[in-house]
Amino acid sequence: MTPPPDERTPLDKIRALHQLAVEMIIRLNVILKGARIYEPNNLLFLRQVTRFLTLLRKALAEYGEASMVSRGNTLFFNNVRLKYGFSDYHFFKFVQEEFQKKQLGRITFNPEVTEDDVKTVMIIWAKGDAQAADPFAALSDEATARGVRHVTFDRMLPSDLTKSRKESAAKVFFLGMTHLEEAFESGEGREKISLGTTRRLMQSVFNHISDHESFVQGLTNIKNFHEYTLNHSMNVCILSVALGKRLGLDRNELVDLGISAFFHDFGKLDTPKEILDKPGKLDDREREIIEKHPYQGAGKLVQFKGFENLPVQAIQVAMEHHVKEDMTGYPRYFKKRTVNLFSKIVKIADFFDAVTTPRVYRTKHFTRDEALTLMLAQGRTEFHPVLLREFVKMMGLYPVGSFVGLDTLELALVVENNPDPALLLRPKVKLIADAAGNKREGEVVDLGEVDPETGKFRRTIVKVLDPGKYGIQVADYFLAQAI
Repeated sequence: MTPPPDERTPLDKIRALHQLAVEMIIRLNVILKGARIYEPNNLLFLRQVTRFLTLLRKALAEYGEASMVSRGNTLFFNNVRLKYGFSDYHFFKFVQEEFQKKQLGRITFNPEVTEDDVKTVMIIWAKGDAQAADPFAALSDEATARGVRHVTFDRMLPSDLTKSRKESAAKVFFLGMTHLEEAFESGEGREKISLGTTRRLMQSVFNHISDHESFVQGLTNIKNFHEYTLNHSMNVCILSVALGKRLGLDRNELVDLGISAFFHDFGKLDTPKEILDKPGKLDDREREIIEKHPYQGAGKLVQFKGFENLPVQAIQVAMEHHVKEDMTGYPRYFKKRTVNLFSKIVKIADFFDAVTTPRVYRTKHFTRDEALTLMLAQGRTEFHPVLLREFVKMMGLYPVGSFVGLDTLELALVVENNPDPALLLRPKVKLIADAAGNKREGEVVDLGEVDPETGKFRRTIVKVLDPGKYGIQVADYFLAQAI
């Protein structure tokens, strides 16, 4: 039997509040979804609003306040952190996403709140313009214009907004590797793989590139040497979609491009691991085996269950991603005179990620800026010149993840390119070592910043360095931002 409110212990009160808040989250989930389907005077919708208001008034009566707060990927009610179980995870996830879309950090219900206030707020929240330049202002302003007086809003803190996006981007990155691993482990690749899941994954990749391209590109610095093919495929997917976006492909085309890049090396499933990881030079027989993976990849993709949902370009990319611009490379073409646009894009991303990844059989791996220099030197023989030029512009003269030395003797990591073409040499960097060589958790600084007293730039890059020689793991920075 539940003790009367005035006889409960502090812990009992917190538990009761938590239970009440979870019920409100579940009810809020139903209302926001219903507001998108039903008219404002629909009886089912109004009944849900009434039930939510009953819970709300109970909280106000017992605790004197009622406010929901979104911090990072966590929801709080009256300063109590809300925990969820497996059964109600999807309710929390949906509501958290709704806070994120409107950049809403806190919503507070005053004791005088009315049913009309709640109904109006829910309709605005559910149907408001999440694509507005300032979604929070659009939500708040419309509520005021409609006469809502007893519900107030606070904007999400910039740090929370950025952090939650980075957390989500990192989650998508590792979910992608897990999804591809399931396909590889299925043997023939027909039983476990869900192309519907793949397509939703690519839609998430596109969304994150649109929201925070520099950070998502930074994740491609992650190099898992034990799962090279999985990690490499995810990196190639991200770089390909980012380049396709720069080229003006629409959302559906970018999703198809992402799927094609994601499965580009699927044929390596049949390549013996001892050949893939051989530390020395391949002999003629081994080279012949590894050059079969384009055919094998295309064949396996054709066998997918739900093959009709697979972009036809995915088959072409699996077959063509090692064909050079001058039509050499492998496999050899005798009649075809050109390759698919997606194949040309994926080839660029594939080459870049491969040469910047240490491998047992390669005597040298390139820094990211060295890789771009190498690719430019290959010219129109290896890559389509226009696509390569756009890729180099996208990556910047100092690609995200480059480890650099500054004229102040500080060491830094490039974390974001400067969008101003006149300041391509001046990206944003995170300081990670001082002039004496002492490692530190430094701030992010803009190399385009000018000292007002001298009129000169405060810092300038003088050299790109090999992070491995300094014991720096570049991927750690981007992972730390997401955890």
